[in-house]
Amino acid sequence: MADGMTDEAAGFRAATGDEGPSVAGRSPGERADAVGQAMDGLRQIRKVVNPPAGRPLSVPADWEHLQPVRAIVLALEAAGVPPSAVGADGRRSATGYRVRVCEGAVRVEWVGPPGSRVRYQQQEGLRRCADVLRGLGWQALEYRGARGLRWLEVEPS
Repeated sequence: MADGMTDEAAGFRAATGDEGPSVAGRSPGERADAVGQAMDGLRQIRKVVNPPAGRPLSVPADWEHLQPVRAIVLALEAAGVPPSAVGADGRRSATGYRVRVCEGAVRVEWVGPPGSRVRYQQQEGLRRCADVLRGLGWQALEYRGARGLRWLEVEPS
């Protein structure tokens, strides 16, 4: 099941926000179907490995603990939160989330192209990301750094 979430042979990989703006050879509908299937796979993993008592679907599974970036980006993309993107020239070309490991922690940022005024969208974009992740059993703490830039640090509950 876990292989379906990032099966590159089948052409699927959840978007971290550092990829190109589209997946070659896939329509938006095909992409949405692939993301939905991967999220269904994650729910199945949670049902199988999490204890049946309580709320097994709202607790990250061991797989998610081991690969938090992959699990987080899958959750965000499946919820319809747009990923950022990078153009062929290496410059940011779309506004949205970016997920990466920074200083040992998983960081979710809201980024966009130069001149996009993304700074004014950060709070709302990150709030949306935090809401999605908290609903799936992740802790998302917002931080504010130099020049007022915001980000989330995310870990399993």
